[in-house]
Amino acid sequence: MDFSVRSGEPASQRTGCAVLPIFEEGLRGAAKEIDAAAGGAIKRLVRAGDASSKPGSTLLVPQAPGGAADRWLLVGCGKAAQLDMKRLASALGAAMTALKDKGVKEAVSYLAWGTDLDPYYAARVTVETVRSAAYRFDELKSDERSGSKLRRFGIAADGDAVRESRRGIAHGTAIANGMDLARNLGNRPPNVCTPSHLAAAAEELAAGREKLDVEILTEREIEKLGMGAFLSVTRGAEEPPRLIVLRYRGAGKSPPVALCGKGITFDTGGISLKPPAKMDEMKFDMCGAAGVLGTMAALGELEPEINAVAVIPACENMPGGRATRPGDIVKSMSGKTIEILNTDAEGRLILGDALTYAKRFDPRCILDVATLTGACVVALGHLHTGLFTKDDALAEALLAASARSLDTVWRMPLDDEYGDSLKTNFADIANSGSRDGGASVAAAFLAKFVDATPWAHLDIAGVAWRGESSKGATGRPVPLLVDFLLNLGPA
Repeated sequence: MDFSVRSGEPASQRTGCAVLPIFEEGLRGAAKEIDAAAGGAIKRLVRAGDASSKPGSTLLVPQAPGGAADRWLLVGCGKAAQLDMKRLASALGAAMTALKDKGVKEAVSYLAWGTDLDPYYAARVTVETVRSAAYRFDELKSDERSGSKLRRFGIAADGDAVRESRRGIAHGTAIANGMDLARNLGNRPPNVCTPSHLAAAAEELAAGREKLDVEILTEREIEKLGMGAFLSVTRGAEEPPRLIVLRYRGAGKSPPVALCGKGITFDTGGISLKPPAKMDEMKFDMCGAAGVLGTMAALGELEPEINAVAVIPACENMPGGRATRPGDIVKSMSGKTIEILNTDAEGRLILGDALTYAKRFDPRCILDVATLTGACVVALGHLHTGLFTKDDALAEALLAASARSLDTVWRMPLDDEYGDSLKTNFADIANSGSRDGGASVAAAFLAKFVDATPWAHLDIAGVAWRGESSKGATGRPVPLLVDFLLNLGPA
């Protein structure tokens, strides 16, 4: 889909569909100007009750009188004073639903035109929302799918807002491309999206990009590194593991941000086998890896002046004669020994070794991204990513990125006492502890592998995918990570 800035008087803008806001206080901005050109037609629709200011309500007027638009889409936006980025995104989502299957090929949004919204973020949110609404995963369907006919989308802006809107479109497009990559990888079935498939996706990202380079480590190389925790997870699998190291160099020799993404391409639970219900959703257990790859794709497209390195341990967790057993003790790359009490607590094992490996780059900070615990879903539902860190400055930076990107996080506790239940008589640490506060217990396990490096753990188990009729990967937390990186400032 092509996005562009459209400037000039709204009533004279030729478009297939003008997307106009209806506010509780009455007509404002573009809707007011177009209504004047149309002899009060919009006011009459509002007075008749056909068009409403109720948030999310829509009315498609197929033959718009007066002006230059073929159609109007009138979208309820509530009170004008309460219009913010979140409400803008909600209104755009309602607009995309209303335009679905209507044959509209081109539209211009005036929802933010004439408001006090930051033009950069308004444009960025518009692109990301429209692209997400238009996304379809049909690459494995044999019949032709209808999908959205919308091919061109304009964002109305004038004066000083034009330049910032164009910048917002460029950044929003890169983020949307990264989200599409993450969603495609997550939605592919586990017999397609294997560890080798993730490695190939990383290689494809780096191909032709001067500032991106990739290294793929094989099982033998992983073993030479001493990654016993990582290898304990993959012992029962026929598919070979891969350690993916993808570097973005945009700022000389300054220290990078390290992103570690959990890449369990299918999680049966191993010997601690999961129940059958919804086990097919365990193909999404690599969404941390997918989100990190999507973030690196956006960096490669935008080429900001920062450095970043992605460390992605990718494998399957399968039962079998060689599979790790509850009670086994393994040695991690850090030298710490780990007693495996539950083979379904596998994400923290591969991430522990990935965090140790990431420290060799002397990063300014490390972020790990993982569908780690069901406990985080119980705590936060499907709205917020769980944020765990003891570094207040890093927490504040991520919370600010969360607010700007609408890819929200909620800071969770990480007291030392959460690690008490990980004590064991037989090794340095157990991989499983108390179910009470389980998300914080899992984060406490990971904290033992980062030492003094500023670090944050992002548990995306509740936000990485949706189930039921909306089943599929969401592409989160690509917007959060990209916004964080773009606003990080010099090291």
